[in-house]
Amino acid sequence: MSIKVNAITKIYGTQKALDAVSFEIAPGEVVGLLGPNGAGKSTIMKILTCFIPPTSGDASVCDFDILEQSIDVRKKVGYLPENNPLYIDLYVEEFLSFIYGIRHSSSPNPERIAGIIELTGLQSEKHKKISALSKGFRQRVGLAQALLHDPEVLILDEPTSGLDPNQLLEIRSLIKTIGREKTVMLSTHIMQEVEAICDRAIIIHKGKIVADDSTQNLHHLTSSSNVVMVEFSSTVDAGLLSRINGVKTVTTLSSSSFQLTAQNSLDIRPDIFRFAVDQKLTVLAMQKEELRLEEVFQELTRD
Repeated sequence: MSIKVNAITKIYGTQKALDAVSFEIAPGEVVGLLGPNGAGKSTIMKILTCFIPPTSGDASVCDFDILEQSIDVRKKVGYLPENNPLYIDLYVEEFLSFIYGIRHSSSPNPERIAGIIELTGLQSEKHKKISALSKGFRQRVGLAQALLHDPEVLILDEPTSGLDPNQLLEIRSLIKTIGREKTVMLSTHIMQEVEAICDRAIIIHKGKIVADDSTQNLHHLTSSSNVVMVEFSSTVDAGLLSRINGVKTVTTLSSSSFQLTAQNSLDIRPDIFRFAVDQKLTVLAMQKEELRLEEVFQELTRD
């Protein structure tokens, strides 16, 4: 496994930021770590990148223990923190050369630096000072420094925070490209981010994991995930609809249109058709709908 986390707990004073968190991430996965602000996302990332130790539990990155082999872990990980610290008085190429020298204790490798500049789309900006760059290009510089040493695992903390729509799409595309070759873990509270980039999502709330599944399967994790929209040819009494086998709730949209929520995972469409036949009604439209990931997130993290 690229990342293994086993019963990690982190306590700050009287506050338990993480509570026995466990998960694994396989090589090549792009995983979104979701949660409201203060849920514990950044704490997990800081522990995995060896910035802070856990209070209890253990974890490894590429089979290196985060406590016993922290230097080896750092060699395997590329990290972009939320605040993206950069030396803004340096030029882009100069900054990357400086970072390369720190990591490798050697003279910069022009070919490696040029390749990363091309990968992250910084060719037109490489001779500019970082202070003159837009936030989108600064994020690219942050990604470039995280990739310089060719890590196996990339950990990104809120990588698209504060970007405009165009910059956001560009950074998402870049992360997806990188994810074809590396294991990527990114934190966010933006659901569209996960749906656009990730294969899997781990949802954390108040320091505990409340869901861990593929983005497709997450839609089925809530009690209200099975919803059918139906329109009949004439007026229908909502009270009659509520008596259909398997129907949990009925929401009236108009005198002939309704939203029916099923009990558990039952498919209530055949029963709706039988109801229509018994009542001599014509079904004009019927569609089973899945909750958007944003709605799933809201239900799973509701206090």
